[in-house]
Amino acid sequence: MSQVLDAPPPMQVPADGDLAALAARHGLTVSGARPSVPAYVRQLWDRRHFITAFATAKLTAQYSQAKLGQLWQVMTPLLNAAVYYFIFGVLLGTKRGVADFIPFLVTGVFVWTFTQSSIMAGTRAISGNLGLVRALHFPRAALPISFCLQQLQQLLFSMLALIAIILCVGVPVSASWLLALPALVLQFVFNAGVSMVLARMGAKTPDIAQLMPFLLRTWMYVSGVMWSIDQQTQGQPRALSLLLQYNPAALYIDLMRFALIDSFGADTLPPHVWLAAAGWAVAAGIGGFIYFWKAEETYGRG
Repeated sequence: MSQVLDAPPPMQVPADGDLAALAARHGLTVSGARPSVPAYVRQLWDRRHFITAFATAKLTAQYSQAKLGQLWQVMTPLLNAAVYYFIFGVLLGTKRGVADFIPFLVTGVFVWTFTQSSIMAGTRAISGNLGLVRALHFPRAALPISFCLQQLQQLLFSMLALIAIILCVGVPVSASWLLALPALVLQFVFNAGVSMVLARMGAKTPDIAQLMPFLLRTWMYVSGVMWSIDQQTQGQPRALSLLLQYNPAALYIDLMRFALIDSFGADTLPPHVWLAAAGWAVAAGIGGFIYFWKAEETYGRG
């Protein structure tokens, strides 16, 4: 006797709209969805201890294989300053007419290194930490911010050597040294904003990390690290002089020199220098943060 078996009815696959409605009805959300800006800021604040611990761990591990260890945090910028002093101060004579040229140069090198290292580290913040990004859920802006914090910690170590140099050359302790704190805050905000912009660009196009050393080297040479912008731009078109003076890297270098070096008076600063420095910090900080946040849900994918 033959037996007829009825085939099971075909499975009904819900449409995309039905799936979305079903997920919403049960409180399900898209994995890695971008939160609102206020929620994103709160997430970053909730993870502030992770940001600081990550920055400190990176800084400690940076020289862990070297025999001199953390001494390289101070020796590296000092050696750079010594090289620049020989090439620019001695061979090219840029020290002529610049009072207290040694602290002038060392301050420029240290402050510039803070910006340079922050931007370079920020460029690789996402592309160089894909394992962490794909394994854990956290606001991705924590990475470029933590790298900037790492470079700030290194700068603070270097500042001890800078203060020793300033005292050794006879520059007196002054109340203006306190101005170094707001100058560093403004520079940190600026560095973090630019780092977040490049972190997003570097996540999509890793080749940017190969281009950045050339761009940063060019930026350094026009930022008055090794020479006085006021002296070298005398007789040049005013537009060029203003462009160099309002260069954000030059502004933060000038602010630190004004704070720490007694001979670097207010008359050597561009007009409204504090306002200009604050403007760059606000524009880069807010603009960079928003630009990075808009791509939050794309990091680590593809």
